[in-house]
Amino acid sequence: QVLDFGWPDMHTPALEKICSICKAMDTWLNAAAHNVVVLHNKGNRGRLGVVVAAYMHYSNISASADQALDRFAMKRFYEDKVLPVGQPSQKRYIHYFSGLLSGSIKMNNKPLFLHHVIMHGIPNFESKGGCRPFLKIYQAMQPVYTSGI
Repeated sequence: QVLDFGWPDMHTPALEKICSICKAMDTWLNAAAHNVVVLHNKGNRGRLGVVVAAYMHYSNISASADQALDRFAMKRFYEDKVLPVGQPSQKRYIHYFSGLLSGSIKMNNKPLFLHHVIMHGIPNFESKGGCRPFLKIYQAMQPVYTSGI
């Protein structure tokens, strides 16, 4: 059985996708004692780290002695092979996901509206000083708005 949960490189998946991945992994692993999950990644290791770290949090919900050993092995793999890389947004989403599992964060399905953006201070990116910012907004990984440049 092969499932493709891919998302663009250098991006963090939506929390719903992280939930789907963890549920699929857990369902498969609990279906039979001989089942294993193999993760394949074409991008950077941070994407793989998001999945491994999320599942480590997810599987801690119903810990048994065997799961504790599995969790330890996954933690060693994560620390040795994955942890040194990862975008700040990827690490942030693992904390969001952990908050969802603990109940300290709730998902909000209501639409969000961006009314304005305020920049305090002017970054000095150009040789003569200042900057010319623009705004690009994505919804479901598709650009829905780009301001004038």
